[in-house]
Amino acid sequence: MASKVRVYAKSQKWAALGIVDAYLKMYPHATLEDINKAFPRNLFVQTEDNLGLFVTMEEKAKMAQSTTTDFDDNQLEEWKRTKFYLTMTDGTEIAFTVPMWTKEMFEKITEQAKLYDIEIAKYEAAEKGAGKRGEYTLEYLNGYVPPVPAKKGMPKWLLALIAVLGLAVVALLLWLLLGKKAEPQIVEVEKVVVVHDTLYIQQIAEIEKNFNAAQFEQGKADLNEEAKFVLHDLAKVLNAHTDIKLTIKGHTSAEGDAAFNQKLSEARAKAAVDFLVEREGVAVEQLSYAGMGSSELKNADNPMAPENRRTEFIIE
Repeated sequence: MASKVRVYAKSQKWAALGIVDAYLKMYPHATLEDINKAFPRNLFVQTEDNLGLFVTMEEKAKMAQSTTTDFDDNQLEEWKRTKFYLTMTDGTEIAFTVPMWTKEMFEKITEQAKLYDIEIAKYEAAEKGAGKRGEYTLEYLNGYVPPVPAKKGMPKWLLALIAVLGLAVVALLLWLLLGKKAEPQIVEVEKVVVVHDTLYIQQIAEIEKNFNAAQFEQGKADLNEEAKFVLHDLAKVLNAHTDIKLTIKGHTSAEGDAAFNQKLSEARAKAAVDFLVEREGVAVEQLSYAGMGSSELKNADNPMAPENRRTEFIIE
């Protein structure tokens, strides 16, 4: 897949911070748990604890009070002074739980970033001296525009309901006040139609495209690691919107045996559903799957075309 974000930075540690900030720009509603799942700490350092790669600044301060090694007060104050931390969409400030980035650790986070279409430019050396700090900048590539976080507020359907009830109350008061002095007034209320949130529709469309880019091995239905990361993003949307009903449809080209293609397309769709339910905690009631084989070709003029081999995420 083509890169969506490029990180320019001064020093390895600022490049690492920039990578995670790029992830937050791409997934503005990601939680701290999501970040630690996307960039697991045990990938970079050998550890037996359950500590994530990031903690809140409040947790970081408590750790600084309890040790004089990795999380000492001087380091914490230095990180605050240079703003070496990230601010999430909800305003939570988070910081690394690793004190420094070695060459080996940096190479690993660079590889991990590629799973999310993030690339790192060659970083520059950080400036030395009192008051100096590293820095990073992000560049969006290939026409990519990061999503804008949805503003919190009263849901549109609730506002519409309040408006309807308000009109009904006004009509009732008029009827009570006027009584027999006037003919009953008929208040015709416009029907309110609540549509699906276009934001998550766009998100699911993007996830579908990314899932199709994470190719299955030929003739197999096993999910690769890239496909699992994409399904993790889909699970976040489904768990946040439990009213969504989604059907996953598997399709093949007309190449090969039709009966085998039918079973294979069904097995691939089922593998995605099983992963979402068993590994990501999505409610089974939200999901269904179907294998279509080569019965619904996207390119009927060329039945063997690769675009016929696809998976569709259909919102019911």
